Amino acid sequence: MSERVARSSLWLLTAGSLLVLGTAALLSLSVWQLERREWKLALIERVTQRVHATAGAAPGPGLWSHVNRADDEYRHVRITGRFLNDHETQVQALTELGSGFWVLTPLTTVEGYTVLVNRGFVPQERRDPATRAAGQIQSETQVTGLVRMTEPGGALLRSNQPQGEHWYSRDVAAIARVRHLGSIAPYFIDADASPLPGGLPAGGLTVTTFPNNHLVYAVTWLALAVLFAGGGLQLGREEWRLRRRIRSVR
Repeated sequence: MSERVARSSLWLLTAGSLLVLGTAALLSLSVWQLERREWKLALIERVTQRVHATAGAAPGPGLWSHVNRADDEYRHVRITGRFLNDHETQVQALTELGSGFWVLTPLTTVEGYTVLVNRGFVPQERRDPATRAAGQIQSETQVTGLVRMTEPGGALLRSNQPQGEHWYSRDVAAIARVRHLGSIAPYFIDADASPLPGGLPAGGLTVTTFPNNHLVYAVTWLALAVLFAGGGLQLGREEWRLRRRIRSVR
């Protein structure tokens, strides 16, 4: 009898320890989600301010080494220059308008440097530039848009294949190498929804709203932690009773 009670006590101790560890882990996840929520709220505020700010000058070569995600992404900027339409690159895209391609075209600015401009979206059937010739601006033009950071390598589980012209991310350095663009801005610009002859490419599709469900996740993890803690307390009571039984048997 005492041996059976002792085995039960060992099992309860093991299960209780696991519940304590589980409770600690769940509480940590809840705290982490609260921290993520604060980060997301700050991101949303920062992006909102930048998107709606008056467009300023894009970072020139003297500032390229200092361009970074925290300080520059989603800044509203303007550039003036000429598109190099024969150096267009198309990157697979899935947007609110459907699936198709982003059209990335280098623009040589009046200041003399080159920057990639994501001119916007085109559907599969309008991928060929000849089908949207009216939108291939030849003269000097001004572009306003949002600074975006390069996307090296490719998308999840899909690597860019430059030699086959299969692009899944907007990798500035790789595109510059393939198109022999030389020195180029380390960022690209998502063009605003400015009207274009023929309507394509369709700009202004940058996603600037971000889901913020972290509070729900935090409450969920906290609720699970409370359940685990309750289970631990119940096992603790059972352990206490068993120890009393062990002492009474002895």
